[in-house]
Parts: sequence; structure tokens; C-alpha cells
Amino acid sequence: MIRESLRPRNNWQQQFEELGFSYHSIDGLYWDERYAYRFNAKQIDVLEQATIDLHQMCLQAVDHVIRNGQIEKFAVPRAFWAEVEESWRDKEFSLYGRFDLSWNGTGAPKMLEYNADTPTGLVESSVAQWYWMQDVYPDADQFNSIHEKLIERWQSFDGKGVLHFACADSEEDIGNLSYLRDTAIQAGFATKQNLINELGWDETNAELVDANDVKIDNLFKLYPWEWLSREEFATHLLTRPARIIEPAWKMILSNKAILPVLWELFPNHPNLLAASTESWRISGNFVKKPLLSREGENISIYADGEVIHTSGEYGDEGYIYQAFAPQPKFDDGITPAYTSIGSWVVGDEAAGIGIREDETLITKNTSRFVPHYFVD
Repeated sequence: MIRESLRPRNNWQQQFEELGFSYHSIDGLYWDERYAYRFNAKQIDVLEQATIDLHQMCLQAVDHVIRNGQIEKFAVPRAFWAEVEESWRDKEFSLYGRFDLSWNGTGAPKMLEYNADTPTGLVESSVAQWYWMQDVYPDADQFNSIHEKLIERWQSFDGKGVLHFACADSEEDIGNLSYLRDTAIQAGFATKQNLINELGWDETNAELVDANDVKIDNLFKLYPWEWLSREEFATHLLTRPARIIEPAWKMILSNKAILPVLWELFPNHPNLLAASTESWRISGNFVKKPLLSREGENISIYADGEVIHTSGEYGDEGYIYQAFAPQPKFDDGITPAYTSIGSWVVGDEAAGIGIREDETLITKNTSRFVPHYFVD
């Protein structure tokens, strides 16, 4: 795993905007092709297998939580406990997720967390870095079958009628949602797209409806379940008026309370880090994480007598503690970077990776995205 310095392509911004990747320069610098990460084929095999293994362990962990009545540990509103259980037992359709891994190219990749409900970074991981590689390293390869696997996965969804897509009013979310909608269209679905605040409840017909009062039968929501379950019309969702993707059981899998469960079920697994609801059970350096934190908010790293902390709006829901596995640091003397690998799952298959860099050990929403490729 080598970080290379490169000269950015001319007019790459125009190419990406034509692809729908309009937020390439959000916060000034997001997509960063001044660098690239080079892997070899064996390293890619390691990442792929680790992703497959971790996903299967996570599914077993969800089953364990539900079978043993442990949903209360996950800060899920009590009214939705039965919904979570039922959606799991019904094997409700799941599209995708993303593991965040710490790895320097040797040894076993370590799971930091699993964003299994509303992962973003999809456009850049799928189409943007693929086009970059075709221009810069046309004879190389890339761990990236995300686009093809998304289309194939949509084709296995048995929902009838229009497939609605909704998200919050954010350029990044809208970009990711529009891309996912496009893969559904390529899979043969009729689709509509709305902002999440445009959805409503038709009391007369007891229906979930869109901005034009059209009934919603199938809804892909790029909007976290922990927010959706607390919306004003949330109790109506308990009647199951529509097929919702991602399903309610993802409230377990995308919650950091799953980390201690994984460690309990698979102690000392090479891809896992020790985790607990009690800090004293973690020996050595550790990280304190809120159950529902996003974009690196309210994270505290306790390492070698020092504390690194980020602020935010999370924590009231509770915390877990995880052994500290620092992301590898790469430093060319110009732009130092701590690197996090996002490994994508589509359905139950490993589908590719995207790499984020941050100037600190905590990957935040201001982190940069850097492309990758691999050679035999």
C-alpha cells in the first residue's frame, strides 16, 4: 500500500460534473488526485475477504441481538423494537453498506465501524475513481465493481410499482441519492425523487405520500433510521405502509453498540478490535464512541496519556469503548494524511473500496477522498 504523488488531470472538474459528482470540491478540497494509493493483487484479496467475513459476522451479531432481546442496548425507540425484529425475521431487502477499516497493507485490516444504513461517498468510490483510473492508469485495475453490483442487487428487489428516493437537502446527499436512483433505473425500475421533508402522511387513505400526494409503495431513504423513527409521522411507519430501504433491522447493524456484541461473539478475531460498554475492560489505548455518531463527531481518543476529542451533538444515547487502532500515517512533507479505507458491501458481496484522508486521527466530514488502483 503505497501513497504516490501525482499531477492532477486538466479539466477533471468538468468530467465529474458531467457524471453527477458536483460536490467534488466541497469545503474547498474534497476529491484529491494529487495523490493515489497503489495496492497489489494480494492486498486486494485480503481486503475483499476481510469485508466478506466481517459482513457475515455482523449478520450473525444482528441475529444474536434479536434472539436474545438486546435491542434496548441500541437506543432504538421502544415503539420500533417490534418493527426491527419483524423486519429481520422477514429478511427485508438490504441494498448496501460500508465498513470503515484501519489498514496499512500488512497484517489484518481492523474494523472501526459499519455504516450499514446511510453510507455516502458512493459516487466517488464507484464512477469518479474509475474514470480517473481509465485516464491515469489505463493498464491497471481497481477494486471497484460497485456500479455493476448495485444494478444486479436492485434486480433482486421484488417490490412492485414506483421506487421513491428521498434524502435531506444536502448537495452531497442529493448527489449520492441521484446516483443510486440511476442504478435502479438501469435495473428497470420506475422512480421518483423527493426531499425527505416533502414526504407526508395521508390520513384519509392511511398512506405515505410524496410531494404530489402520490402513494409511496417503495422508499429508498438516504436518511438515518434514528432520525426517521423520531419524525412526527414516525408512528405511521409501524403500520408498514411501504417497503423501506434500508430496512429497520439496519438500526442494529449501523449502531456502534454492535461492536461489543461482535467482540463477545468472535473474541480475538483478527479483523476485530476489542470493544465493550465499559472502558475498564479495554486494556491499553482506547477510543470512546457515541452509539449514533456521524462524521467523526464526539469521538475521544485516549492514547499514550493524551486525549484527542471532537465536538458534536451526539452522546446522550450512550457510548461504547473500542481498542485504539490508529489509521496509518503517510507524509510526503507537504500534506500529511491519516488514511481510512471504506470497504463497500452490496447485498452480501464485497464490492470495492474508497479511501479517505484526514490531517488528524479522526476521520471527519472535511476529510479528502483519494483514488486507488492495483497491479499484479
